Amino acid sequence: MKQGLSLRVSQHLALTPQLQQSIRLLQLSTLELSQEVEQMLDENPFLELTQDEAPREEFGLAQADTPVSAGEREAEVAPSSIADYADSTGASSTKDEDNTPLGGNDEEPSWDGDGTTELVPDDGEWGTDAKAKTNNLGDGDDTDATELARTQESLQSHLHRQALSLRLGEADANALRFLIESLNDDGYLEDPLEDLARGLAGDDEEQVGDLVHHFTVALGLLHSLEPAGVGARDLGECLRLQLRSRLNDALNPPGPELAAVLALALRICALPMDLLARRDVKTLVQRCGGTDALTREAIALIARLEPKPGRRFVDVERNIVVPDVLVTAVGKTRAGANPQFRVMLNPEVMPKLRVHDIYANVLRNHRGGGKDSASYAGLQQRLQEARWFIKNIQQRFDTILRVSTAIVERQKSFFTHGELAMRPLVLREIADELGLHESTISRVTTAKYMATPFGTFELKYFFGSGLGTESGGNASSTAVRALIKQFISAESNAKPLSDNQISEMLKEQGIECARRTVAKYREGLKIAPASLRKAL
Repeated sequence: MKQGLSLRVSQHLALTPQLQQSIRLLQLSTLELSQEVEQMLDENPFLELTQDEAPREEFGLAQADTPVSAGEREAEVAPSSIADYADSTGASSTKDEDNTPLGGNDEEPSWDGDGTTELVPDDGEWGTDAKAKTNNLGDGDDTDATELARTQESLQSHLHRQALSLRLGEADANALRFLIESLNDDGYLEDPLEDLARGLAGDDEEQVGDLVHHFTVALGLLHSLEPAGVGARDLGECLRLQLRSRLNDALNPPGPELAAVLALALRICALPMDLLARRDVKTLVQRCGGTDALTREAIALIARLEPKPGRRFVDVERNIVVPDVLVTAVGKTRAGANPQFRVMLNPEVMPKLRVHDIYANVLRNHRGGGKDSASYAGLQQRLQEARWFIKNIQQRFDTILRVSTAIVERQKSFFTHGELAMRPLVLREIADELGLHESTISRVTTAKYMATPFGTFELKYFFGSGLGTESGGNASSTAVRALIKQFISAESNAKPLSDNQISEMLKEQGIECARRTVAKYREGLKIAPASLRKAL
C-alpha cells in the first residue's frame, strides 16, 4: 500500500452556546420571552431586575449593524441557518463574543457588577419597570383577563346546574347527565340514542330498549334547558327548538303577527335546509303557504337564530396581543406633506435586566482555590451566562427595532392612507437593506406585533405578494383584498357582485386579477358568494 499526503480545505460553522441562545431568543414571542426571563431569574442568582428608566425610543439605535459582504452572505447560507446570528449582531457584537472565556481566550473576564459589555446603551435601557414575573399576573386583588377567560363556565357545567332543579328519578337523572356529557362543543347530540344505549348495554336488547326509553325522556328534558336549541341532532331541529321556545314563551308571549311568522318559520325549518340556504322564496311559498312578504320575514327571523347553541361556552384560548413596536405620527414636515412616523420599542415588553452587584463583587473578591476551585468555576460560568443573556436580549430588541424601522420606511403609504395603499414587499428586500439573512427577517417578523394608527398587526402582515398592473407595476395582495372588501360593502343588496364582476372592476382599476384569485381572496376575507349575499 502506497502512502501519500493530501491537503484539504473546508469550512466549519461552530454552534456556540451563545449563538444558540441568541437564535432562540430572536424567534420567541413576547409571552415566551417573559417566561424565559422568569426562568432565568429563578435559575441564575447573578441576574436581577432593575427599576432604572431610559429613553425607550432610542433603544438600540446607537449600534447599527454593518452590512455583510457578498462573500459573507454566501457563507451564511448554511443548512441550519445559524449564520443569522452573525447578521443580527453585527461586527461590534462579534468582537465581544470572541473575547469571552468560553470562546477559548485566556483573558480574565470583567467582574463589573453592572453587567455591561462593549455594547451601548447601558443595561438601564434594556427593559421596563414591570417585572417579568408579573407581566401576565396582576398584583394583589387585581384579576388578569387571561385568568377570567379560564374561569368561564362550560356548557356541560351550565346544563348540570340547571338539571339540579329538576325532580327526576335516579335512572332519568343519570340518563340526562349522560346526554349532557355526550354533547359536542356546539351543543349538538351527534350520536343516535340507540347507539348511545348499545355502547352501554352491549347486545342485551332488553336493557338497550330500557336505556333508549330513559334517553328519550332525558332528551325532552334537555331540550327544555337553556340555551335554546341545545341537544339537537341537526341544524333543522336546533332552529325549530329555538322557534318553539320563542313561540311558547310565557313571560313574553308573541303577538298575533309575530306568532304567524314563527309558525311559518317552523314549517320552513322542517324542510331541507338547502332551500333555506338558497333563499328560494318561490319554492318555500309553494310548500309552506303564506305570502311572499311573510315568507321573507320568516327567513329573516331564522337568520337571526343561533346555529351553534354552545358557541358562547366554548373555552377557546384567548391570546392577549401586546405590541412589541409602537408607531406614531410626529407631524408634517410642510404643508400638504405626508406625516413623519416615529418607531419605538414598547417599554412594557422590554425586561430591564442587569448583573447582581453584590454577588458579582463577592465572586470577584473571592478567588477560589483548592477545594473551592470547582465551585468557583461553576459560579464564574453562571456569571458569564448572565452577561450573555443580557447581551442577547439587547440584540433581540435591537434587531426587532431595525427591521420595524425598515418596514415603516417601505410602507409609509400604509401608515398614511391605510391598507388600500399597501405596497408589495418580500423578506428579501428588508434582508438586503439591513444586511441580514432572509431567515433572520422571518424569525423577527413571526409572533411580533406592531401598534399602528390603523390597529395592531403582526409584522408579517406588511409582507405580501404583488399582482401585475397595466402600467407594468405591482399592486399588493393586501391592497387588492381591501379593494375587494370595499367593492362588496358598496354593492347593491338586491344584486350582489359576482367574482367575475369584481375581476372586471379590478381590471378597470388597472389590476390584473383572475376570477379564481378573486374567489380565493373573498374566501380568505370570510365573505359569502354572491348567491348567499343576495338580500331578502
